[in-house]
Amino acid sequence: MNPYFFAGVVKLQKFLPQCMILFAAILAAEGCSSDDSYTPPAPAIQVKLATNAQHGDYLVDKDGRTLYFFANDSATVNTCVSAGCKALWPTFFAGITPQTIDKGLDINDFDTIGSGGAMQLAYKGRPLYYYAPSVGGTNTPEAAGQIQGDGIGNNWFVAKPDYTIMLTNAQLVGADGKKYDSTLQVITGNSRTRYLTDARGVTLYAFTNDKLNTSNCTGGCAGIWPVYEMEKIVVPSYLEKTKFTVITHPSGKKQLAYNGWPLYYYVQDNMVMGLNKGVSVAYPKWPAVVKSRAAATP
Repeated sequence: MNPYFFAGVVKLQKFLPQCMILFAAILAAEGCSSDDSYTPPAPAIQVKLATNAQHGDYLVDKDGRTLYFFANDSATVNTCVSAGCKALWPTFFAGITPQTIDKGLDINDFDTIGSGGAMQLAYKGRPLYYYAPSVGGTNTPEAAGQIQGDGIGNNWFVAKPDYTIMLTNAQLVGADGKKYDSTLQVITGNSRTRYLTDARGVTLYAFTNDKLNTSNCTGGCAGIWPVYEMEKIVVPSYLEKTKFTVITHPSGKKQLAYNGWPLYYYVQDNMVMGLNKGVSVAYPKWPAVVKSRAAATP
């Protein structure tokens, strides 16, 4: 056997491990480079903002289907519980993070209510729903872009992020635990009142001693009945925007007024959605404000 052949084999055996190490290093370097440049796909937006000329900005799901509020939900609780109501107004739920809601929305404005298969998303304290009218005898959710459910029964309204006035339709209960109607009469049965609230469902009151667009609640009164400080007017379709004005309270604060009546909170409500303890204040009277409230006098 040629001795040079054996010498070549020995050299090749020594060289092969080095080649393999070098080849592996090259592969590893290329692999790292590829991993470093990988960009994961953006998460799907679950709650979006849509816009049209009639409603301005409003909430939709990831497919563009309109979401609604129910005025009977006086707290962050779903009161659409009958079979017929649930078929017509299916609940909306999506697991969300700050990355899966549209720009212009705040994750802190959302809550999840219910549990298991009954979970529902709420926005600014109000549970969110779809509208599914009967089509050929079958409840069929609206298509993307449709807003046919707004104003139904004067209790269902398109969910907007910028309402400054909303409505709640519920029983008034004073600080004394008694039930009241819209005229502040004590009642023994149940009688819902559709009254004005702020965007988060906190009751708004009128002061019967006020005059047209003029607040007479100052000093200690203003400490118990804080003004509803607001300069923007965005209202649900049930209300007439032209009946709202922005006035200047004696403190210099800008205050929203309805039909000439300056609007107030009540400190004992603690800014809690659905409370209206102020209706039981004996004198002077502080009614929760309703649409039909007569205009204030000069």
